[in-house]
Amino acid sequence: MNKALLLGTSGAVAGLAMLAVGFAAGTALPARADSAVQVAQADTAATTSGKLDRAEVEGIVRDYLLKNPEILLEVQSALEAKQAEEQKIAHEGVIKGQKNEIFNSTFDGVVGNPDGKVTIVEFYDYNCGFCKRAIEDMQALTKSDSDLRFVLKEFPILGPDSQKASIVSMAFHKMMPQKYGEFHTALLGGEGRATEAKAIKIALSLGANEAKLREHMKDPDIPEAISKTYELATKLAISGTPSYVVGNEVIFGALGQDVLAEKIAAAKAQL
Repeated sequence: MNKALLLGTSGAVAGLAMLAVGFAAGTALPARADSAVQVAQADTAATTSGKLDRAEVEGIVRDYLLKNPEILLEVQSALEAKQAEEQKIAHEGVIKGQKNEIFNSTFDGVVGNPDGKVTIVEFYDYNCGFCKRAIEDMQALTKSDSDLRFVLKEFPILGPDSQKASIVSMAFHKMMPQKYGEFHTALLGGEGRATEAKAIKIALSLGANEAKLREHMKDPDIPEAISKTYELATKLAISGTPSYVVGNEVIFGALGQDVLAEKIAAAKAQL
């Protein structure tokens, strides 16, 4: 936020500097230089007249900012809106180009309706406190919407324990996909930190054979799948958990069931 504010302030000062140049050079400009054409006119006029020096321009800009500090907030809002739109367009491109990797990875667990018309993908970490609370959102949404497919994408970013727990999770999913939802709920919804030992204990309690489970944990495809998730997350500007993909949109953070329901409804409307 501070970085964005700095960028916004810099842009405002640059624009106001051009405004000051145009004013002192006798160029008729409105109170705020709102277009590149106006700025160019001011610059041309100042160059032609040669009447301004740096100190005069800085003085005009300083006085203007002191008298109209709200312009910095306006510039900041405009900057944020522009960046959000640019990010949205970038996300849509990534989602369209890597749709199969995002929505249909063979290593991702699925809860709800596996054939649902609308899919929501959650990037999560088993040791993320926000993910632990958000599990109730997943349960409520899949219970209330029989046409919802909820994909769980392992994104272990909170240290070695998370990475090892995810390896067990992915191995268990490969062995017993029909019980993956129970495993996921038990591990993510359990007390304390998720570890390899805790994940294995839960897997065994659900009927997994320990020897076979440990063999699946050695599958080289598992770390490769996690690496691909990291790459996807980078392309989608996802750096924290939980984060979601619904339709052509990326949602950051545990925003709650109501917000997710709205995004799901919007995705349905586009079908």
